[in-house]
Amino acid sequence: MRSSAIIRKRLTWLFFIMAGLMGVLLLRLVWITVVQGDELRRQAEEVRMKDIPVEARRGSIYDAHGRELVTSISADSVYAVPYRVKDPAATARALAEALDMDAAKLERILSRRSGYEWIKRKITPEQSYRVRQLALPGIYLVEESVRLYPHATLAAHLLGYSGVDNQGLAGLEKTFDQYLKGTDGRILVEHDAAGRELPDPQERFLAPRQGHSLVLTLDENIQYFVERELDRVVARYQPRLAVIAVMDPSSGAVLAMGSRPTYDANQWKTAPPAVRDRNPAVWYNYEPGSTFKIITAAAALNENVVQEEDRFYDPGYASVADRRIRCWKPGGHGSQSFTEVVMNSCNPGFIEVGLRLGKERFYKYLQAFGFGHQTGLGLPGEARGIVIPASQATNLNLATMSIGQSIAVTPIQLLTAVCAVANGGTLYQPYLVKEVRDDAGRPVKSFAPRALSQVIRPETAARLSLLLEKVVALGTGRNAFVEGYRVAGKTGTAQVVGEQGGYVSGRYVASFVGFAPVEKPRFALLVMIAEPQGGIYYGGQVAAPVFQSVARDILHYLNVPADPRLTKPRLPREWQEKPAPRVAVPDVVNRPLGEADRLLREAGLRYRTSGSGPVVLRQVPRAGVEMQAGQQVLLEMEPLPQKSDLLVTVPNLSNLTRQEAGQLLQQLGLVLMAEGSGLVVEQQPAPGQRVARGSAVRVQCAPPGRVLQPLVQVRPVLGEEWIAD
Repeated sequence: MRSSAIIRKRLTWLFFIMAGLMGVLLLRLVWITVVQGDELRRQAEEVRMKDIPVEARRGSIYDAHGRELVTSISADSVYAVPYRVKDPAATARALAEALDMDAAKLERILSRRSGYEWIKRKITPEQSYRVRQLALPGIYLVEESVRLYPHATLAAHLLGYSGVDNQGLAGLEKTFDQYLKGTDGRILVEHDAAGRELPDPQERFLAPRQGHSLVLTLDENIQYFVERELDRVVARYQPRLAVIAVMDPSSGAVLAMGSRPTYDANQWKTAPPAVRDRNPAVWYNYEPGSTFKIITAAAALNENVVQEEDRFYDPGYASVADRRIRCWKPGGHGSQSFTEVVMNSCNPGFIEVGLRLGKERFYKYLQAFGFGHQTGLGLPGEARGIVIPASQATNLNLATMSIGQSIAVTPIQLLTAVCAVANGGTLYQPYLVKEVRDDAGRPVKSFAPRALSQVIRPETAARLSLLLEKVVALGTGRNAFVEGYRVAGKTGTAQVVGEQGGYVSGRYVASFVGFAPVEKPRFALLVMIAEPQGGIYYGGQVAAPVFQSVARDILHYLNVPADPRLTKPRLPREWQEKPAPRVAVPDVVNRPLGEADRLLREAGLRYRTSGSGPVVLRQVPRAGVEMQAGQQVLLEMEPLPQKSDLLVTVPNLSNLTRQEAGQLLQQLGLVLMAEGSGLVVEQQPAPGQRVARGSAVRVQCAPPGRVLQPLVQVRPVLGEEWIAD
């Protein structure tokens, strides 16, 4: 009896325990199915659904008038679902023939245990047709888009390019990638955990959403004018770099921007990275030379340290500290007003003005005009320029900066600053994009002109504009004059600074910056040509005619009425050029190009080179022949010796430093053995002799004599004192 009661008691406890466990399981089941059901179904779907991304179509880019500059076109991409491929080897052979691919590589891809694999993206229409005709199991086509640049090289650096994965890689494509790229879609394919096909599998397509479009401030027609002139510059001068940029002074809107060398944005992979990824308009730091005198004059007039009628005397040089800085005109300009100082681009006159300003006020205007800082244009890779810290600047630095040396700017910095002079003294932040629009054409984001500060008074800007107009009408910028219009501007010519410091002989930057019409400027335009070849490098000769050509076409395109009474004025008789004297051609054979350049310039002659190499092989006409100053000498350059060359011509090393002589001989495969210090005065073997590669050239160096002293004093510090604007 008692044992029976114990059994019943145990059964009762067992029942309650089992009931409790069942209750817990039931509650857990309700929790999983009701509360967590949706989340678990989503997770299960993610596990068994393979996600194939479908690229969104990038938004288009338009010019200011709605003309399409960049668009996207449809292209098929091929992908595989490996578990559906019946015969990987046969499929690989068929695809390889249709897509011009390696069959072995394709077979390895098709044999992988994965949900999907890309085979080839963005194929040609012919390849797409061949794949469709094959109808291979497990091989599918999906529509993607290919970026198309209809005008190939038009504004290539500004617009940039995008990669195969729809990402912006350069230019505006990169800066505005978040707007342009859109939202990718997906293809969902169902499979089991082992990657095997399920009975009646699910497949879903989630459509991509197209990216927004950009409307630029750029004007396609003005950009064409710029591109045309850049091609002409390259054909004539073969420069290292060339930039032309156009801005609206009243807003800071960039109307055009082009540079050389350039590339075809449709074939960007074939372009050298140094060409495609660097926009010289925002990246290239250069000494602006006399174009920077606009800033010096603006500061001086605004601070009332100089008036147009103030008199200056130019003896041909200015002495600052222990340096003698030459005027480009031998003997100087003599007595002249400040108006004439500007017209003549007189270095000593501007140095005196800069010293009158003083360091504190000069640096105040450097900051106000934006030098030493990015402009905020929004293009990748923008440089800040190079400005000596005010705490380290000396009077000599102040003097050289006043004439555009010892300071480096970018083309966009200088153009932005000159726009402030053109518009009455307001510095605007330059900008390239007017509006972002969605795929229905509705505005998403707008960009308005942004005034940063009033850097000079309106009356100062008006006075300076009149001075710059005289530069074009009667001064160094006469080659920029446009018949029928009032044009203001300034030339610039400066030597190139070497990587190790100091100026590189024979390498120059020619530039011109200006605006038109003076009474109500519609545009400001900068032309910068770095290292033009052929012996012509003055800003007034190289850059000013380019400015004239672009400016004339822009004025006509904008329907700015011409005044037929505005013709190029004749220079007063005392200013007119006298017939060029006859000079003897110096002997430059076997001399380095830099030394040949100096000797020919000192003789008043120009030159043009043919071939490549560091040393002059022949010259036409020969040494001693008399020519009119300003005429051209043809220099044939001796190419660098090849490894197979047994003999090398010894160059003329006279007047070179030990370092210069050593670098030149190293290029030619010869060895320098030097005695003394200073400049080379003697050498053995003599110039022109042919010696075996690896031979030693002995030189005797000595401190420069009286004749060489001015050159040695000035040359390491300054470049433009030798140059006529």
